[in-house]
Amino acid sequence: MTAALERNPKLVWRDEPEVREEILRAQERGEEVEDRGWVIVIDGGTMHELNLLAGEIWCLADGTRDAAAIAAELAQRYDAPPGDIQADVETFAADCFARGWFRLREEF
Repeated sequence: MTAALERNPKLVWRDEPEVREEILRAQERGEEVEDRGWVIVIDGGTMHELNLLAGEIWCLADGTRDAAAIAAELAQRYDAPPGDIQADVETFAADCFARGWFRLREEF
């Protein structure tokens, strides 16, 4: 059995879809967007802004998908090599586990 990635329900967070859309438009224009964020996570009174890919992973980590499923969806969404996206998902997830932001959901 594979475990799904799930956000810590004790964290406060919000996404800003209109900002995400603007980032995507900027990316299409060829602008550098790596440092622009659209998801805000509040942990211990500190706000953390997640960039485009991290925000996408965050929103998909809803307890219904494992890392491979998240990577596959993002690879299709962004027409990117699945292996590259898988590595990004695993790196971000490891950071989130270390911070206590993610947990595993065994049954999904």
